[in-house]
Amino acid sequence: MLKIVAFLARFMAVLGGLVLSALVILTCVSVLGRGLNTLGHSELLQGLSEAAAGALLATGVGPIMGDFELVEAGVAFSIFAFLPITQLYSAHATVDVFTAALPRRANKVLVTFWEVVLTAVILLISARLFAGLQSKMAYGETTFLLQFPIWWAYAASFAASVVAVIVAVYCALARIAGLVTGRSFLPHSEGASH
Repeated sequence: MLKIVAFLARFMAVLGGLVLSALVILTCVSVLGRGLNTLGHSELLQGLSEAAAGALLATGVGPIMGDFELVEAGVAFSIFAFLPITQLYSAHATVDVFTAALPRRANKVLVTFWEVVLTAVILLISARLFAGLQSKMAYGETTFLLQFPIWWAYAASFAASVVAVIVAVYCALARIAGLVTGRSFLPHSEGASH
């Protein structure tokens, strides 16, 4: 079971990474286009060479239309896509100033407790995301500039959140089983770097 869960988590992380990389490229191209457009309209370039300024503007250079809408939808998906791998390897940021002095068994109980709580929170967020998806589908809401249905972004984020729920439930059950049996059912992890 761990192999399947690990595959799902890694697959979503790679997919989230690809989407995030595409968003970075999109943002860079859009900023570059916006800068070149501003340069074409600038008094400096107009003063140096109206022909060069006109030629630059004639290329149609400018920001990518709807870049903010695409970044907003893509980042939401990426966050949910990275959640499973973070959950599987216990890589969430933790503050262990007070718990470092507790006995090992007490720390295991605390980690298990918070794993179950986090699983419940991820499940709740996923359920609310599904309710939002249904609402956006029912009303046919679209983005302002690109006019693509908002529910597309909700659907992508919901799909990633379902994988996050699967991984979170596995991790919670694995922590409980580990607490009861003393065995480890999760991959070794050092947690988040501090």
